[in-house]
Amino acid sequence: MKAADAAVLACACLAALPAAAQSREPQKETQPDRYLLGLSVGTGPEYEGARARDTKLRPVWAAKLGRFRITTAGGSALLGFGREGAGAGASTQLIDSERWRLGISASIDGGRDSDDASTTRGLPDVRRTLRAKLYANYSLTPDWNVGASASQDVLGREGGLTTSLDLGWRFYRSATTEWTSGLGISAANGQYMRSYFGVPASAVQGSGKPAYVPGAGLRDVHLGVNFKHALSRHWFLFGGAGASRLLGPAADSPLVETPGGQSASIGVAWRN
Repeated sequence: MKAADAAVLACACLAALPAAAQSREPQKETQPDRYLLGLSVGTGPEYEGARARDTKLRPVWAAKLGRFRITTAGGSALLGFGREGAGAGASTQLIDSERWRLGISASIDGGRDSDDASTTRGLPDVRRTLRAKLYANYSLTPDWNVGASASQDVLGREGGLTTSLDLGWRFYRSATTEWTSGLGISAANGQYMRSYFGVPASAVQGSGKPAYVPGAGLRDVHLGVNFKHALSRHWFLFGGAGASRLLGPAADSPLVETPGGQSASIGVAWRN
């Protein structure tokens, strides 16, 4: 087995560890249904590895109905279960104990319209697809947690497999304000790398880029800091900033203008 393939497999195995552990800790009591609706403005690279930046206004919403959750990107954290690693889409918990959380989720991956950026113009589009994710989280302490996940394109539309391993820390909490931070690393299989960072021979003339066929390997290392501040019982401000650096086959792609990228966002939301 190549070292790059081993990196992807190792991250995927970490995501499945809690299932094997079969935690015997007592289950938490069921919490009431919760809802959130907000708006945020964010800025970041036009695409991963681009120098050009893009600023967008986005709706943010989330709902928790019993064991089931459905959220936009960022909505999970605002309702207090972002550390579990479900991310955007619909999700449910399979294990929810004092320390262990294991769940599955499904989300729509928008793919890539290659005409949206000058540096990807001429490349094949990456089709919209459905992704299934297995995620797990373990609370080391009330403020420290480690999580892992594996996300797979289940429609076979060349979205591939991605995995991640992350460490989170809540470093400040008061009656109205909370600050959290995180550090993580991700990997992907060859199919994902070829779709998002590769240049097929058939697209060399149209894109002006040299042919590039990446294999599986590490994808990026990322870190960030986020805050929530209550303005009243129902209204609050939220925001954050992050940085990432592409690694391995992703960083070596001729599509990458700079391996590092920074992002920031701020918004306001209402929750019940």
